[in-house]
Amino acid sequence: MTGQMTSQAAMGSPSDEELARRVGEGETALFEVLMRRCNTRVYRAVRALLRDEDEAEDVMQQAYVLAFTHLEQFKGNARFSTWLIRIAVNEALQHLRKRSRLVSIDGGADDEREASMKRVERHTPDPERQAAERESVRLLEATLDTLPATYRMVLMLREVDGLSTAETAEVLSVSEDVVRTRLHRARALLREALEHRLGGQLEEVFSFQAPRCDRVVAVVMSRLGMH
Repeated sequence: MTGQMTSQAAMGSPSDEELARRVGEGETALFEVLMRRCNTRVYRAVRALLRDEDEAEDVMQQAYVLAFTHLEQFKGNARFSTWLIRIAVNEALQHLRKRSRLVSIDGGADDEREASMKRVERHTPDPERQAAERESVRLLEATLDTLPATYRMVLMLREVDGLSTAETAEVLSVSEDVVRTRLHRARALLREALEHRLGGQLEEVFSFQAPRCDRVVAVVMSRLGMH
């Protein structure tokens, strides 16, 4: 039993897996509870790939619809959130392919890093923008966006969303050793870029505020004919 499931059980709250089972058995209104529980994790994973908030919302909504309509495929062998994030990541990658700007998460990291650093040099913030971005979380988000997708994804899933090495490997369809290697490199890149300025605020990256949560839930519930 995972820490999340243990915590939920201790509070007398059904686990995500239990809710998914009940949704599949006809208690469809409980899908809203699942969305609200998973919204932050799903958003962070999708946002890390797309680097655009509006596109991330659109992909999230489609991922939720896909998850609901294919819920019978969830066998409970992994956490529901892991299964859902994998759907969302695959949907985000398809979105990138359609826009002809796919960056493979399986290779090309060094080339992308060089390109991303050149982009940073070309778009050095002016004094006004620097002043606006002094808030550490904004700076962290901007810095994460400059990292290669290979490292950005693994850093988001492991350090921010809190997935285990095995769960991250499952989401990205790579080995656990590859996840460990990428995470090590990602930490080094981020540490170098931030120059130790942000301390322990990584968990605040790409926060999913209540209005956005309500908007995504409302659209999905409407598309599923529940509102």
